Amino acid sequence: MSDAIIVAVTGLVLIGVAAYLIGGLILSVRRERRSANIRKVWANFGLSLTFCALFLITWAAQAFAEWGAYRDVQRSLGEPATADGYLVAFGQSTLENWQSEFLQLFSFVVLSSVLIHRGSAESKDGDDRMEKKIDAIARRLDELDANRVS
Repeated sequence: MSDAIIVAVTGLVLIGVAAYLIGGLILSVRRERRSANIRKVWANFGLSLTFCALFLITWAAQAFAEWGAYRDVQRSLGEPATADGYLVAFGQSTLENWQSEFLQLFSFVVLSSVLIHRGSAESKDGDDRMEKKIDAIARRLDELDANRVS
């Protein structure tokens, strides 16, 4: 595979994933903004906006640090530090990190949908237990009302 194809695919994946996620956030905020004022938008999307900003800041910091590491390796090999070589190195480290995080999140979602951790907010038993307790309270209230009437 040619270097140009590797650079293009790496760049497309990095920018595509980030653009998809950030674009989804922007669309959600725009929909909300039509029906509410700016304070409500911040209240509803503050967590997402904060994490998006932290992601972009840390990704830029990673790019800066990765450039220094790439440049040092290239110097030690007696090779020039080029933008396309850097993009591949940066893409590799970023995609390794994202792959690890997506695998972790995917595993958590799949396993939490299959396995039960009693009392956990992610576990399906929480709603069932809550419904049983509410039904018991409703029955008891019905009994009290029936006793009052008779």
